[in-house]
Formats: sequence, C-alpha cells, structure tokens
Amino acid sequence: MRAIRVSLFGFGNVGKAVAGALIGKERFFREKYGIALKVVSISDTSGVVWLPEGIDLREALLVKETLGRLSAWTNDYEVYEFSPMDAVKEIEADVVIDVTNDKNAWRWHLTALREGKALVTSNKPPLAFHYAELVGEAEKRNVPYLFEATVMAGTPVIGLLRENLLGDRVEGIEAVLNATTTFILSRMEEGRTFEEALKEAQSLGIAERDPDGDILGIDAGYKATILHCVAFEPITFDKARVKGIAGITRGEVQRVRARGKTIRLVATVEMGKVTVEPREVSLDSPLAVESHENAAVIKTDLLGELAIKGAGAGLKETASGVVSDVIKAALRL
Repeated sequence: MRAIRVSLFGFGNVGKAVAGALIGKERFFREKYGIALKVVSISDTSGVVWLPEGIDLREALLVKETLGRLSAWTNDYEVYEFSPMDAVKEIEADVVIDVTNDKNAWRWHLTALREGKALVTSNKPPLAFHYAELVGEAEKRNVPYLFEATVMAGTPVIGLLRENLLGDRVEGIEAVLNATTTFILSRMEEGRTFEEALKEAQSLGIAERDPDGDILGIDAGYKATILHCVAFEPITFDKARVKGIAGITRGEVQRVRARGKTIRLVATVEMGKVTVEPREVSLDSPLAVESHENAAVIKTDLLGELAIKGAGAGLKETASGVVSDVIKAALRL
C-alpha cells in the first residue's frame, strides 16, 4: 500500500466537497489502486492546519461547519499562519491541491512544481494567464500538473484533449461552459426578466453575490482559453474576445425560442482565436443544454465531430474532477 501525502489549499465549498469525496472513497482507492491518501495539511483564509501523521478529515469538516474557520480548531492541532508560498515550501507533501480562487496562485504553483510536488487544481486564472510557464515547468521537472476541474467540472474534456485524441488534429471547438448563464437564460425563456432570473440564481447558490465573472463572460473566457492552450497552443486570456449576456432582454430570448432556437453563451475555440458570445442555437444541437450542464463539440481531422456533455458545475461534480486528478498524480508518482 502506497501512502500519498496531500496538502489541500482551500476549504470552502469545493474544498469541503473534495474532503468528503476522499473520506467516502478511501476504501475504494485502497482496493482498486493500492493507494492511501493522507491529508497532511488543510488551509483556509484563517490559517493552515498541519499534521504530518495525517489529519482527521471528518473532524476537520465538523470544525469548519460548526465554527466556520480552521483557526478555531485548537484542541489537537496547531494552526499556522503560513502564506500559501510558505506552506508549499515548508510542508512535505506529494500532491498539492489548489481549490482556491487565488489569482496569484500561479506563483506558488511554480514553487510546488520546483519542489517536485504534483499539483492538482480547479483554479482557472493561473492557467488562463500562465499556462505555458506552468505546464513547461511541470514537463521540465517530470511532475504531474493536472487541471481537469478547471473546465466543465468533472466532465473529462481536458483529459480527452490531453490524453486521448493524440493522433487527431483538432480543427475547432464550440462549447457552452458556464452553467450560471444557462440557468438565467432558461428562466428568461419561461418569462422572468434578467434581473429576476439572476436573483433566483443567487438565492439558489448558482450565481455568486458578485455575478460579473459569469454574466460578463469572464468565467467562460477563462475556460475557453484553457481549452485553446490544450487543443492548440498556449495563449493568454487577454487575447480572447468576450461578450456576456448582460444586455439580453426577455423579449429577445422569447422571440428566439418561438423560432425553435435558444440563446446560449457559446465559446468558439480555433487556432489563435477564442470568442465567447451569446448565440442562437438550434434546439436539437448538443449545445442546447439545460440546468447546470455544459457541452463541447470537438471537430478533428480523423474522428470528425465529437460531442461531450455533462455536469459543468456543482460541488460533487467539481470534486470528481479534482479527485480523479489526484489519483492520476498518485499513480504517476
């Protein structure tokens, strides 16, 4: 049985979902892969809990749920005031997981890779702005750098492009990559105004309090940029042309629906070009997704057209992508 030491950065909703998956799948991982994942540190905005012998994840979840912050956990564990950079340098781990929203995390991602640690992340901006540097460093060090959950949550579009379609030349990708905008547009088709649909999305936890990243197309732009980097060559988000759904009216949505089509926020990814914009989509298209689904249509020279559709949001779904990457990294180490 191989023990793999894990450092978890981020203990909000996604981090807690990852911890829950590690608990629930512990026996499965042991029996199927011969791997025992031992979480040796957990970080939230209040501090870092570190125990080389391994942290009790059930207790960690209980503390976070009842007290709201790891720094309140003083009985059996010492809480350190490490920065992420300090924690990456100081804590001995085989795999570092980043499920934060830290836009500057690329700096400590690089440090982790240089320390010989595998890096698994759901954090989009580091890759949308620093893909070439990060992936180049991982390849130079022969260390896994895995990011399935950055695009389409656990639906394995990154793995498909990075590991499976190796003999194909990708010619283009069209994709719906943001579930919040799909929810809002669907509700507008039912008669709600944009403001009413957005408010409902926020009340259900589908949209953030500050929804600009979703409704202005930024989130989809990050994801489309990452797809371009994987399918074609590295570019940065500032090269993408992005337009969101903020200007769309209920009347416009309903007129399109009456014509047998639907409006979705569609990303188009071609060599050297990334565009995100609202587009009319036929109701029989794979891109006419509902609820929290995402979809991508990949065109290649050999296979032709391949459609992949699945959950593009949700805590359990994102945890699926993260934990699958952790297993990939552990098997490679």
